[in-house]
Amino acid sequence: MTDKYIAINWNDIEDRIDKATWEKLTEQFWLDTRIPLSNDLDDWRKMTDGEHYLVGHVFGGLTLLDTLQSQDGMSSLKAAVRTQHEEAVLNNIEFMESVHAKSYSSIFETLNSPAEIEEIFNWTGSDDYLQFKAQRINNIYQTGTDLQKKIASVFLETFLFYSGFYTPLYYLGHNKLNNVAEIIKLILRDESVHGTYIGYKFQLGFNELPETEQDKLKMWMYDLLMELYANEEKYTHELYDGVGWTESVLTFIRYNANKALMNLGQDPLFPDGAEDVNPIVMNGISTTTSNHDFFSQVGNGYRLGQLEVMEDDDYNYGLND
Repeated sequence: MTDKYIAINWNDIEDRIDKATWEKLTEQFWLDTRIPLSNDLDDWRKMTDGEHYLVGHVFGGLTLLDTLQSQDGMSSLKAAVRTQHEEAVLNNIEFMESVHAKSYSSIFETLNSPAEIEEIFNWTGSDDYLQFKAQRINNIYQTGTDLQKKIASVFLETFLFYSGFYTPLYYLGHNKLNNVAEIIKLILRDESVHGTYIGYKFQLGFNELPETEQDKLKMWMYDLLMELYANEEKYTHELYDGVGWTESVLTFIRYNANKALMNLGQDPLFPDGAEDVNPIVMNGISTTTSNHDFFSQVGNGYRLGQLEVMEDDDYNYGLND
């Protein structure tokens, strides 16, 4: 055997974004077990059956997508890393996607009966629109090019999750399910870093392509976005028509589809901007610390390091910095 195994050296960094992202992700480390979800039970008992159904099923959908990211998404991206440090960052992301998926089960355990939980998970395996987006993205993970896989990952992280995130952010704005929302804000902060980092790595590869190849890939990218959005419209109607939020949720989705394109260094597609999104929901995205005590209630400001939310200006890493 002649090939040498190379130890990773964090004192010799090829790409400073790898180190910066690793440090941000490790500073932001959290676990759902430190958030007192049972404090939301009073709110939950006052909510209608329709609201219970909505919350349970949007979180069921998010569980499925986080499972996809942890089991298939990150492993598919590791096949084309540029540096050892990038693989370490993807390992961190892979683990946190598992934390996210597990967190929803903690919410279910607190709020739902065993029969309700069984129904939610059965639904995730049978809902046509949810299964379409999971299978469409996974097909790209299994058969796409390296750059197509990164596009799929960013679309999932920065676009497809957000039909589910709308619900807890809306309730947070009305002072309901505040501890559930703490988990969602922590997940949002993670996903913001994940999307920007993978989008940055996409841009490095995209900028190396000949112009004709760039044009073909951009056409593929926008076609995929529209295909996913058409399905997402149906998924949103299915979940939100009963509570009358559908159009507001679709605006939120289009806004985040534009953010996904920005992460990939591309022009936005939809006219929707931040000013068009429900301000209560937008306020939930720009999270501020809940200032919980480390040993009792642990919120998105708990003291394991200084945590920062990714603001709009952070969606694009500057490739020429």
